[in-house]
Amino acid sequence: MRLVVGAALVDDLERPGVLLAAQRSAPPALAGRWELPGGKVEPGEPPREALHRELDEELGVGVELGSEVPGPAGGAWPLGGDLAMRVWWARVVRGDPAPLQDHRALRWLPVGEWGSVDWLPGDVPLVERLQELARG
Repeated sequence: MRLVVGAALVDDLERPGVLLAAQRSAPPALAGRWELPGGKVEPGEPPREALHRELDEELGVGVELGSEVPGPAGGAWPLGGDLAMRVWWARVVRGDPAPLQDHRALRWLPVGEWGSVDWLPGDVPLVERLQELARG
């Protein structure tokens, strides 16, 4: 199983009002679909450190990580194939998110509209769970 990390980037860790969605630019099979930002964990790399690295590389931001959002597969969210993702709530504390790598666009979605973009299939149940948590 290959581990991927992702961030539910929101404006407020206690009372999220908006969620950042990132539109893929590659590979062609995924281009145009939306995902939570993040990426693959390198061998020997702690998952939280991998998430900080990925968000800096992909979006040019530093973040404060909140709680992990446990998934149904041993705490992770299945993405298909041999990939599983661990996800944390996160808030930007340095920089302004920009689509620097792997993305063509970013969009802040207001709570209640988090399902309004064409998410990658593996992100759909996760985004539904995030919205449930945000609404309390």
